[in-house]
Amino acid sequence: MTTLKRTEVLTDAQTHYCPGCGHGIAHRLVAEVIEELGIREKTIGTAPVGCAVLLYDYFNCDIIECAHGRPPAVATGIKRVQPETVVFTYQGDGDLAAIGTAETIHAANRGENLTVIFINNAIYGMTGGQMAPTTLTGMASTTTQSGRGEHGEGAPLKVCELLSSLDGVCYLERTAVSTPKDVAHTKRAIKKAFQNQIDKKGFSLVEVLSMCPTDWKLSTKKAVDFVNGPMKDVFPLGVYKDK
Repeated sequence: MTTLKRTEVLTDAQTHYCPGCGHGIAHRLVAEVIEELGIREKTIGTAPVGCAVLLYDYFNCDIIECAHGRPPAVATGIKRVQPETVVFTYQGDGDLAAIGTAETIHAANRGENLTVIFINNAIYGMTGGQMAPTTLTGMASTTTQSGRGEHGEGAPLKVCELLSSLDGVCYLERTAVSTPKDVAHTKRAIKKAFQNQIDKKGFSLVEVLSMCPTDWKLSTKKAVDFVNGPMKDVFPLGVYKDK
């Protein structure tokens, strides 16, 4: 019989995430990958401003809190000063694709040897449900109460597709945590992104479609259905670049 236990890369802190949120699943997958690769003692994570702002409470490795949107810049500095370390950023859509757009694009374009975990839940979660860069067309939020309009607010930003044109990018994949199969696939993608850094291949990003029942104002089941339906339609899963 297989006995499952919490990886030692996670602490036993009580989570602050809402019921049905996908961040807890993503945390576990990143932590399990760090443990399986045996890199905990040399791993440094950079935490965003957003729902994952308390990343340092959950990970039993070095975590640095960054200004809003700046984890790729901070991670770049760490990696260049200490190239033997394994450095990852963990960011939501507001942090990575709004205020941090420039940092993300330029770190990717330079081919920085980093691992980026990008949680896409199509909303600003921590601050109350405002429209994010990834909010779907027609989707209601506190700042688009009649639904996001393509001509007023623009279409949702597709990060993997955007970064795929950059020569410095090594690996891009979009996954999800809305089904058991997706969770298993996401772990494989995250492991590949970390292994690419260990092998000095360059910039890797895994985009993870995740649930936000609270700010979507949906039940946990309907939030899963939303990811498996409308979100996957707009943000198709798959590998967008793999050198």
